[in-house]
Amino acid sequence: MSETATPAVEGWFTTGAEPALIGTKCQSCGTISFPRETTFCKNPSCSGEEFADTELSRRGTVWSYTDAQYQPPPPYIPSSDPYVPFALAAVELPEGLVILGQVADGYGVDDLKVGNTVELVVEPLYTDETGVRTTWRWKPVAAAVQESQS
Repeated sequence: MSETATPAVEGWFTTGAEPALIGTKCQSCGTISFPRETTFCKNPSCSGEEFADTELSRRGTVWSYTDAQYQPPPPYIPSSDPYVPFALAAVELPEGLVILGQVADGYGVDDLKVGNTVELVVEPLYTDETGVRTTWRWKPVAAAVQESQS
């Protein structure tokens, strides 16, 4: 990834060797939210309005998955023309949140199974006049371990 790469959505995740999603923790009841909460707590029994940023776990388990065989409508920006299908995974984090995201480049539904561990990575999403824009994706851990051993 180039040095000019920037997140497609600023403030939703960190970058670097160990990227993480950034959520918020309610200062009244401890409920964690993603994306960041700024107005009121998502817990219906809490009236909290103050939140602290918190990095979410980098690993979770596949809760569900599918493949996107058809190009999503705008504001989706395709990374290639013609459109190349990709896999989506809903991943349950230890914090109890289920986060939807694309599966890392090079992996598809054949690499996923409900209950398997995946890890957050940051990869290019598209390129515009400002440079490469990045997003988070879920990479199967078994595949990540095999790559580190080769």
